[in-house]
Amino acid sequence: AGMAGGATMVLIPEEKFNIESVAESLIRRHNAGRWASVVVVAEGALPEEGTMDLTEPSVDQYGHQRLGGISNVIAEEIEKRTGFETRVTVLGHVQRGGSPNPFDRVLGTRLGIAAIDAAENRQYGEMVALQNGSIVTVPLEEAVGSLKTVSTEFWEAAKNFF
Repeated sequence: AGMAGGATMVLIPEEKFNIESVAESLIRRHNAGRWASVVVVAEGALPEEGTMDLTEPSVDQYGHQRLGGISNVIAEEIEKRTGFETRVTVLGHVQRGGSPNPFDRVLGTRLGIAAIDAAENRQYGEMVALQNGSIVTVPLEEAVGSLKTVSTEFWEAAKNFF
């Protein structure tokens, strides 16, 4: 999403960030005449040890760490270190609520047809998905049974754009 949106910088859980490096990068951009920057922060992004004071995250009823709120902490820290006004926009429903393009409309129809076919074929415990351009059924356990992360290979290539 950060690449597609032309972000200045992206912070993800897979790689801890140094807040001082973030601030320095934003200052360099500003000094070069780039007055606005966009820092995309994924839920679960964490700073390198000892670089920022964070409160202990809360946990849900199952003991899983509650994510969210890190963007506000980072924005405050950036403002403190750079003197630049910062604003936080949480894209949740805004991001998901855009108008569908033709691909989205056709995909929705294809997924709907595949879901009906799966139900008729009694393929319970499975979901329909788009994989490599094809509509397939995937066991739910396979779809949600593990944490999906950004691959190291993809991240190393993506960092060239930030």
